[in-house]
Amino acid sequence: MKVNRLPRPLRVISAIMALMFLFGLVVQYNDPDPLPWVAIYGAAALASLAAARGHVARWLPGLVALISIVWSATLLPGVAGAVRFTEMFEEFEMKSVQIEQAREGFGLLIIALWMVVLFVVRPRPATDT
Repeated sequence: MKVNRLPRPLRVISAIMALMFLFGLVVQYNDPDPLPWVAIYGAAALASLAAARGHVARWLPGLVALISIVWSATLLPGVAGAVRFTEMFEEFEMKSVQIEQAREGFGLLIIALWMVVLFVVRPRPATDT
């Protein structure tokens, strides 16, 4: 049987990213608006899991990347200059709305970056399995 597969290192990294996105999904339980966050982290985890298995439809990471980029563009301008990058990591709890928005915006950028990688990288030519 001929199978198109992503390169093995990319599949391993995809599995790690899927775990990270699942962790991001789980910690949304105490967020005031969890549903959109669960949806975006869940979609990123799903795309990463598909890539880890060696197969990913380009439309899924492309769509998740687009949504993440647009969404982060609505959050990050409001915190530019108000929050230092290191402030996002100083405490686990929410210190201020600006720090929370900065964390959310940068989380979306991480999702977008990985989804762009999955969108751009093409599977190797079909091989026998």
